[in-house]
Amino acid sequence: MPKLAKTALAAGFFLLAVLLGGGFITAVADGAAETVTVDSPTLNIRSGPGLTYSVTGRLSDGQTVDVIGHSGDWLKISGDGETGWIAAWLTKKGNASETAGKTVVSRVDSLNIRSGPSTNSAVIGKLRSGEPADLLGYDGEWASISADGTDGWVHTTYITEVPSSLGVTEENADNAKAVKADTFTVAVDKLNVRKKATQSSKRVGTIQKDESFPVERIEGNWVKIALSGKTSGWVYAFHGDLSGHPEQQSLGGSAAVSVVTNGTNIRQSPSTASDVVLRADAGDVFRVKGEVDGWYEIILENGGTAFVADWVVNRTGESSDASFAPTKKAREKGTLKGLTIAIDPGHGGNDRGTTGTRGTDEKDLTLLTAELLAGKLKDAGATVVMTRDSDTYVSLRKRTDIGHQENADAFVSLHYDANPDRSISGFTTYYTQPAQKAFADALNEGLAGTVDLGNRGTQSANFLVLRENRLPAVLIELGFLSNSSEERMLTSGYFREQASQGIYKGLLDYFDAQ
Repeated sequence: MPKLAKTALAAGFFLLAVLLGGGFITAVADGAAETVTVDSPTLNIRSGPGLTYSVTGRLSDGQTVDVIGHSGDWLKISGDGETGWIAAWLTKKGNASETAGKTVVSRVDSLNIRSGPSTNSAVIGKLRSGEPADLLGYDGEWASISADGTDGWVHTTYITEVPSSLGVTEENADNAKAVKADTFTVAVDKLNVRKKATQSSKRVGTIQKDESFPVERIEGNWVKIALSGKTSGWVYAFHGDLSGHPEQQSLGGSAAVSVVTNGTNIRQSPSTASDVVLRADAGDVFRVKGEVDGWYEIILENGGTAFVADWVVNRTGESSDASFAPTKKAREKGTLKGLTIAIDPGHGGNDRGTTGTRGTDEKDLTLLTAELLAGKLKDAGATVVMTRDSDTYVSLRKRTDIGHQENADAFVSLHYDANPDRSISGFTTYYTQPAQKAFADALNEGLAGTVDLGNRGTQSANFLVLRENRLPAVLIELGFLSNSSEERMLTSGYFREQASQGIYKGLLDYFDAQ
């Protein structure tokens, strides 16, 4: 269930466990002053250390409060004569003046982002190799970071600190680094042009494959292009090729690669553990000397060579391979071969989701269902991407980004529902964008043919994982945990088998009809 909920009875049991747990809550020692700063638009103060406790107040972004105790990933705070509990993963600490304008990049793949500076803290996200994050501060061997909407802690052993690239905005455009690409050529069939450099921004136009446009500037993974007349807008860099760098004129017909993102690591050897010899910016072009296991050996300006990962560049300079983006295998009708499906098990980590009348946590049930569905889709030939494969917290924006980054063909978010009226039952399939409705109808129909639950149909709802998603995407509520008889059914292996089979059938029918 997207909205967090839990019964008062379950909250009472949790509070009793806290009171009887002896040492479960630890106080900050006298004289050991600790403060944290709110790093969220608003932050609820709760009566106890958990999302199920009542809200007693709210803090605003940037407010600083004193910490007087800890309980797992929760902080007991004091301010203005009141005490309460706040989520540690929505705060930050450290001297901002010392770290302002700095960025860190992960040296390893799947680096755990934790809710606190300890290996005992919950994993709330991950950084991929070479992925950048804003540095907020240090606490011993731990660094406080902000990455793609997730704020947390990573161990300094696995990161490298680098100066942040200058962000290009309307206010600092005059001071921005000059763009190193003249032309953007569309590599996909159709591409939306946005008013601002964000997926949720208003669309100002649509451009077609192989069309080329002058580049005005580059900001991160976004490119501002000039359209007809005085109109300009932003497109995502991964959906086209940047060209026109002065160095490119000397490449002749040889193979070359064009860097997609500012701050891309160029390494001494073909490994993410290798030393970084320089950092390239979007639009930089290098001649290719050779390829080694997913890496390009490139020629530097000084005549030396280095390596860049093939997943952070576009290939240019060869008519037979104008874009490096890998082509998918043609899909065979009646199978899912050639398709990539992103499965999103709702909630996880600190976010339990709803808790049923019999004590079932939604986050556990969504993961079990997702694992069974993934097996069926793989057996049908699909490539499956999971937004989480363990009990970890993943931000909503990160979930949609994973589907985009993996070039998925569809996105399925799995949830279980709750309602104060415990008599309500049945499954519901949600969509947000009109273009998602046909996909939602197909999956809803597939489920209706396999599960023994009432069908509440397809409904429109404003969920972020659908609103910010450019893929065919749905959010499915697979029944109500607040209904005790339905909860008993939903927690059975038989129901998960039915549900996963229905979703698989819906996916098959949808893509067969395309």
